[in-house]
Amino acid sequence: HDRPEKFKGIDFKTWQSKMLFYLTTLGLSRFLAEDVPTPKEGQTVEKNKEIFLAIEAWKNLDFLCRNYILNSLDEVLYKVYNPIKTSKLLWEALEKKYKTEDAGLKKFVVEKFMNFNMIDTKSVSDQIQEIQILLHEIMAEGHIISESFQVAAIIGKLPPAWKDFKHYLKHKRKEMSLEDLIVRLKIEEDNRGIDKKGS
Repeated sequence: HDRPEKFKGIDFKTWQSKMLFYLTTLGLSRFLAEDVPTPKEGQTVEKNKEIFLAIEAWKNLDFLCRNYILNSLDEVLYKVYNPIKTSKLLWEALEKKYKTEDAGLKKFVVEKFMNFNMIDTKSVSDQIQEIQILLHEIMAEGHIISESFQVAAIIGKLPPAWKDFKHYLKHKRKEMSLEDLIVRLKIEEDNRGIDKKGS
């Protein structure tokens, strides 16, 4: 299986799930949760050779797992995280740092969507695509957005030159799916293009 692309500090969630899958296929994912086994009191190498061999074997596999993770980090991050001793501690350190940053991005996407308004100088179809990407990002974060909300949001964000058409759509929006709306806007935009060329 292919190893994930190097993590550069953005979109941790995607990298982490790919990395987890990769380590699982290598049979190493348990080291993300296990602590170093230690001999119990009174156990010495002489008496309990198997235990010490098992601990050695564990350390070797953990070393492999840790290096797979480190080698999937960007150069700069590699240097930062290299001193961490076990896979589990490394995994936890990355989670602590980047999961919270992802949460910050979530707020940012919602804000970006709220503030997005279409402008007359750009194609409406292109701008609808931008809105849809933002909506998908918000939904990917686990927010549920109904289709009727998406329809209303797109109508609400149409540019000033579309004022009359916007008004017309507001009355129709109850019976419109997202697909219907996008098709209608596309037709309207094409017609306007023809009008412009015609006039």
